[in-house]
Amino acid sequence: MPTPGAPIPDGPTGTSASGAADTGKLGVAHLIRTPGFGRLLAVRFTTHWGDGMFQAALGGAVLFNPERQADPLAVAAGLAVLLLPYSVIGPFAGALLDRWDRRRVLVLANLMRAALVVVVAATVYAGVDGPGFYVGALVVAGLSRFTLSGLSVALPHVVPRRYLVEANTLAVTVGSGVAALGGASAIGLRELVGPGNIGSAITTLAPVVGLLLAAALASGFRRGALGPDRAGHGRPVVTVLHGFADGARATMATPSITASFLALAAHRLAFGITTLLTLLLFRYAFTDAGPVRSGFAGVGQAVVLAAAGLGSAALITPWTVRRWGRAATVRVALVAATVAQLAVAALLSAPAVLVAAFVLAGAGQIVKLCTDAAVQSEAGDEVRGRVFALYDVVFNVGYVLAVSVTAFLSPPDGFAPGLLAAAAALYVLGLLAHDAQLRRNRHTTA
Repeated sequence: MPTPGAPIPDGPTGTSASGAADTGKLGVAHLIRTPGFGRLLAVRFTTHWGDGMFQAALGGAVLFNPERQADPLAVAAGLAVLLLPYSVIGPFAGALLDRWDRRRVLVLANLMRAALVVVVAATVYAGVDGPGFYVGALVVAGLSRFTLSGLSVALPHVVPRRYLVEANTLAVTVGSGVAALGGASAIGLRELVGPGNIGSAITTLAPVVGLLLAAALASGFRRGALGPDRAGHGRPVVTVLHGFADGARATMATPSITASFLALAAHRLAFGITTLLTLLLFRYAFTDAGPVRSGFAGVGQAVVLAAAGLGSAALITPWTVRRWGRAATVRVALVAATVAQLAVAALLSAPAVLVAAFVLAGAGQIVKLCTDAAVQSEAGDEVRGRVFALYDVVFNVGYVLAVSVTAFLSPPDGFAPGLLAAAAALYVLGLLAHDAQLRRNRHTTA
């Protein structure tokens, strides 16, 4: 559940909190009166709502449709379809958006996604499984990456430079909430129309409303208003591959960044294991217990608690970093995640999974925010973008890899305490690797 975090000072010498607050108030007041930003924000929110609803509808169609018998491999394929485009297509999207008119990208990508969502909904209605279903969903997710990248790179064309931080924070934070609202809308609609192929198809079709509205809003910009100002040079594939190599060299040359990457990679691998098993457990093993639900509704409860964990991490991370430092904050987060993971492995109940969803999402977000801060503060400006591109790939590919391996090892109902304990062991390994890299940094600078 990646959400970009704001830069975090590594200790009490960081930027004045009061100064940041004053700038933020001025920026938000100005942004409200900026028509171009308001329109771009509306495009983002309708896009996020459609994305969140499509992802939740796809999950319901694959895993919680009584007319389909979903096994771990099918669930893993669905998760890979939703996440891999963010890593495989994302870096190339940036290079291509430096060449193409971004207004046209936002309009055409949303129209193409709307058409493909109709195709995917038709395959759900027909009960189609296999490559046809997944290829359609994969292309929808890939075009989503182009749309979101286009929205990000277009931001400086509608917002004065001094307000970019506030504008990006508002857009990303509220956008994540709108995506969660889209997922909740899918769950609510599915309760009304039913869980079978017909109900799943209707739920999968509903995101078309958001995508068409996003295209209509984007068409309101004049041609060229969102850039690029100058067409990019060179071949995109070569540029991206060179960027990955430069990012890897810069990462390895800075042990503190490498340490943060290792901690985050451990979390993503462990979180991938837990995600797949959680979906299977709610589908096949858990039953309703008071307010705790099983099935798709139980997954919705887990998502809400995970979102609360993300929000809590955003509030407490700056405080802990100022008092303990970034390295100690990462250590505490990894220890908390290890304890939560072991508790789930021992208890293996729906309430335990819900509590763990809050703790693991929060701990993972703390590690991610600290990793963001390490790259932002310690990578050279000339390579920072390339380090972040590599970071984005590692973040999502590690997760999909863990989900895929778990699909081969998990029993059909997800009841696998050994795999959950293995996820706890990954957190411990991440902690050890993190500290080993920091010791290397001390030896290098001694």
